[in-house]
Amino acid sequence: MVKAQETVKTEVKAKKKKAPITFKTLTIERNNIPYGADETFTFSFKNTGKEPIIISNVQTSCGCTTAKKPEAPVAPKKSADISVKYDTKRVGQFTKTITVTSNVSEPIVLTIKGTVLAEENKTPGKNGQY
Repeated sequence: MVKAQETVKTEVKAKKKKAPITFKTLTIERNNIPYGADETFTFSFKNTGKEPIIISNVQTSCGCTTAKKPEAPVAPKKSADISVKYDTKRVGQFTKTITVTSNVSEPIVLTIKGTVLAEENKTPGKNGQY
């Protein structure tokens, strides 16, 4: 008789460490943005760790949104910004995400939300469209 070999798996729960990157906010909402406005959403963060933070990538959820990351490493106890712009020639409500990849944490998702107003002095055409 052949006995089956038993494998015992032991799980070690890792202590959840707080990421050494702290954003002031993860969501920015702005309503009533004028059509065509040069609107910038700024996400500020601080390095609360002991090693420099390198933001390797900021990926937007679509082509209507652009994001600019710090090019230089962010030293411990220093702050920096990620600037995000949305194409305000797109009228109506929007929700867009920006995924931030760094050397110190899992990817962090930032969100911008808002409403872009219709262009002023624009009257509907014959078919009711702008």
